[in-house]
Amino acid sequence: MNNGTTYTLVISCPDQRGIVAAVSSFIAAHQGSIVEADYHTDRELNRFFMRQEILAESLSFTNQDEFRQKFKETAKKFKMEWKITSSAQKKRTVVLVSQEDHCLADLLYRWRAEEFDFDIVAVISNHETTKSFVEWHNIPFHYIPMSKENKGEAFGQIEALFKKYQGDVMVLARFMQIVPADLCERLYGRIINIHHSFLPSFVGGKPYHQAYERGVKLIGATCHYATAVLDEGPIIEQDVIRVDHSHSIPDMIRLGKDVEKMVLARGLRYHVEDRVIIHQNKTIVFK
Repeated sequence: MNNGTTYTLVISCPDQRGIVAAVSSFIAAHQGSIVEADYHTDRELNRFFMRQEILAESLSFTNQDEFRQKFKETAKKFKMEWKITSSAQKKRTVVLVSQEDHCLADLLYRWRAEEFDFDIVAVISNHETTKSFVEWHNIPFHYIPMSKENKGEAFGQIEALFKKYQGDVMVLARFMQIVPADLCERLYGRIINIHHSFLPSFVGGKPYHQAYERGVKLIGATCHYATAVLDEGPIIEQDVIRVDHSHSIPDMIRLGKDVEKMVLARGLRYHVEDRVIIHQNKTIVFK
């Protein structure tokens, strides 16, 4: 086991006294060293959220399965929804893209630079525009043409490829097709989308055109989980940039692309580092 490997324990449960003490005591009883800890209580929902990073080599456990087995009693007592993951296991990421390649290019750069721990295992597209660029990175590229007549079959192929590559997360990096509701449900919390507006404003297509017509002074981007309802999934990250009356639609698109790249990268990093907890249609993000 690498010296830097950590286990991340993520917990959601009804709020009550003694949760932090019980978890900390459990880790201490097994010689664990906590290197990062975050907590949040939603008073309206009376719900408690926790994320802890534990130095793996400090624990008396030999693996995650032993941790899971021994922690069950504590989890049951506090009615916890929880998971334990290892930083040694990079999240296997399948990227979907159409013709706009700025988000894909940014993710490929961050992947090559090992900026954070994720592994791009395949890229799927309904266009061949990015094929040579992706293959230059020695990443498998799959072209799946898509039309109104074959959408069901095409998304069936996409899901099959996601399973083939044992994907942990699917990233819609300006993939300009609506993912079927049933696929969103099967992969709930595992499909990340970048929408080129500050949701809930300007949902759907051509948000920069909508923003221009409204004369807005801020444009933005939203990274969120894809759900059956278009552009209404739990939001992970957002950002904005200021514009004014002198900016044309092409200006807004150019400026917006920079925001999109940053927001998607941050959102994906939070997800693969298990910093996001979904509850109802909201997220708790421990940054």
